[in-house]
Formats: sequence, C-alpha cells, structure tokens
Amino acid sequence: MHQNMHTGSVPTDMNHGGHELFDVHEALSGVIASLNQAMLLRPYVQDPELLDIIDRQYRFTLDEYNITVECFKSGTDPSHPTGSYKMKEGNDFIYGMKPSQPKKPLQNANEVNDEIISGFLLGSAKANATMKAATSLETTNPVVRRVLADSIPNCIEMAYELSIYQNKHHYYQVPQLAQQDMQQLLNAFAPSQGQPSMPDHTIQ
Repeated sequence: MHQNMHTGSVPTDMNHGGHELFDVHEALSGVIASLNQAMLLRPYVQDPELLDIIDRQYRFTLDEYNITVECFKSGTDPSHPTGSYKMKEGNDFIYGMKPSQPKKPLQNANEVNDEIISGFLLGSAKANATMKAATSLETTNPVVRRVLADSIPNCIEMAYELSIYQNKHHYYQVPQLAQQDMQQLLNAFAPSQGQPSMPDHTIQ
C-alpha cells in the first residue's frame, strides 16, 4: 500500500503545513499593505500627535514583520523575541454622542485629513489582529505560531491607541446604553459556585 504521508522528522525550514504557508503569506501581505499605507498617508498628516503614533507604530511593525519573515524562512527562533508595543495614550474614553456631519465617501484626494488617515490605520490594525489570530490557529511550526500569537496583542494595542486618539478628537464616538439596561446586562451572568459534579464518562 502506497504511503503519501511523510514520516520522521523534517528539516526546520520545511516544518510547515500547507494551510500555514498560505495563511502566513496572506498575513505578511496584510502587514506589508499596512506599512505601505502608512508610508503613503504620512505626508498628509497635520497633527503632530498622529504623526508620532504613525512613526512609532511603523517602526515597531516593521521590526515585527522582519522577525516573522526570518522565522518563517528558517523555521527556527528569530534573532530577537517579539517585543511588546507600548502606547503613549491613556485609556480614558469619552462616552456619549455629539452632533456631527454624516460620513460619506471622498469627492477628491484633497479631502484627506487626520480623521480619515487615523481611520485607515485603525482598520489596518484590526484586520492584522484578526488575520494573525486566524493564521496562528493553522500554523504547525511552533516558532512561527508563537511569533504570530505574540504579535496579536501588539496589533490590539495599536488599534486601541488609534481608537483613543480618534475618540479624543470626536472622530470615533462611543454611545452607551441607558443605565438600567447596562446594569441588567452587567448582571446577566454570575460566577459558578462550588465544584461541579462531572458526569460519569461511561455511558450505560
């Protein structure tokens, strides 16, 4: 009987499954798109604070991209571990809605502003977090899986930093439920008390 399955160990640079190869390609392509987008949008930024966010996130993402490519090609540990992105913003959101103009597509490129740029960057960070999470679930190489998994909190942190920036400038408003409705939802779950009695594993 003919066997198509590989047996035994394989070289570390070949220690990748098929799904992994396709998904990591897609994840890395998404990161490149984010970096390219930031590079193209940077000249249009007006706010020095947003410029600082773009530059810090770009440098961090580029380094993270490089070590991901490195371990993906080698199958072994990259030259340095995944870092931990630290944002400068606080974490205080402004809650509630203020009157604002309805959103609509741009009529021309001259309308590009900090609101639109920060929105693009926020969308990219969220997309990268989602894609890396899905990719890490399909990754068989333990090093690549760990590097991808460790990078997901950094995408989340970047998205959070951008959402706080947008919120502070009233680009991203956060509505709240009425207090009674909020309390009902907050109290909709209770912790489990005591030790549960597990059913017998033998079915009669």
